[in-house]
Amino acid sequence: MSRPFQKVVIVGAGPSGLLLALLLSKHGIPVEILEASHELDKQPRAAIYNSPAIPELRRGGVIDEIRRRGMSPTSMCWRRFEDHAWIAGMDASVLADIDGQDLRMACLVLDQLDQLMLDEFLDKYDGKISWNHRVVGTGQDEKQAWVDVETPEGKKKVYGDYVVGCDGAGSAVRKSLFGEEYPGFTWERQIVATNVYYDFDKFGFKDSNFILHPDHFFMAARLTKDGLYRVTYGESPGLTWEQMQERQPWKFELMLPGHPKPDEYKLVNMSPYRMHQRCAPSFRVGRVLLAADAAHLCNPWGGMGITGGFVDVGGLYDCLAGIWDGRADESILDLYSEKRIEKWRTVIDPISQSNFRRVSDSDPDTLMQRDPVMRACKRAETDPDMQKQMYLSFFTMCYDFKQHYTTA
Repeated sequence: MSRPFQKVVIVGAGPSGLLLALLLSKHGIPVEILEASHELDKQPRAAIYNSPAIPELRRGGVIDEIRRRGMSPTSMCWRRFEDHAWIAGMDASVLADIDGQDLRMACLVLDQLDQLMLDEFLDKYDGKISWNHRVVGTGQDEKQAWVDVETPEGKKKVYGDYVVGCDGAGSAVRKSLFGEEYPGFTWERQIVATNVYYDFDKFGFKDSNFILHPDHFFMAARLTKDGLYRVTYGESPGLTWEQMQERQPWKFELMLPGHPKPDEYKLVNMSPYRMHQRCAPSFRVGRVLLAADAAHLCNPWGGMGITGGFVDVGGLYDCLAGIWDGRADESILDLYSEKRIEKWRTVIDPISQSNFRRVSDSDPDTLMQRDPVMRACKRAETDPDMQKQMYLSFFTMCYDFKQHYTTA
């Protein structure tokens, strides 16, 4: 059977690029992944994938293994800083059976998720990945697209019918299209992400805990069944990385329940991050497309970034599969750009901004009176149906591109 195109080149072997490669390969569409590094990223990054990402991970064939290797966290809450007392919370166990589907969040440390998807891509679909291929530019004509890459063997071009930039916040693919233009802003506050073993259980902490404070806000989220937690906290602007490392023991003793000394926890790794709210002018320029962090950014509070990236990828897959099957023409890719930008502007960006402003509020003692979301969560604590509807409201970040397929 003749197909409208022959190959998709995906730039970036991060979570979104790997999931897109899995989805396309599963549909029989040839894929090549280009990765600038010699290995997968090992830095502490997102690890909890919200409910709208679950259907995409299921379509990729990996959700059952994610839950087997990792966890299905359900409980989240906000807490006071002074005594870590409970303020309000939610229980996502209400999502365990939604029309026969388990839509609970999933948790697996990101480098393990990446390895799982890479193994699946290589072993099940005989996928192709080219390491040490650093993209420095893109090009296209009426018949094909290509990327200019630097490799240990020298410069070369890699061709495909479409190029998809899944190469993160500093995306070389996006820069080849728009230069340094990435509209939005960078938050003044610095955050530090750590992975740490500490006994939060004895203090009654739940799966995900958000501690409210204007300066010493933090999140403590369980990552593994053996007690590894992600602790992400705010730091003062203008500090060097060395200063942040020096201050980490003081910050932990000040913030964490029990006020532990360094010999009372095991710090596995830590990494600083700047937070951004940004969106590219378009997610499509001809045969070159953008998805996930290469296309848009938001702060990590509430997991809207990684989840939105997976939802992007699911939508882009539906568009490319529709073209491949002859049920859509290339105009559906313009719709992909339009609708995913709309969802970033109306759902992902505003919710993620309010999530961070909530945890770092200047007067947390009065926040309950001023914050309708927290008041709704408090009311929902005793109303499972209300909790279910609040969680399902996050699916407004999704868009069904298959509704634009032809019926033939």
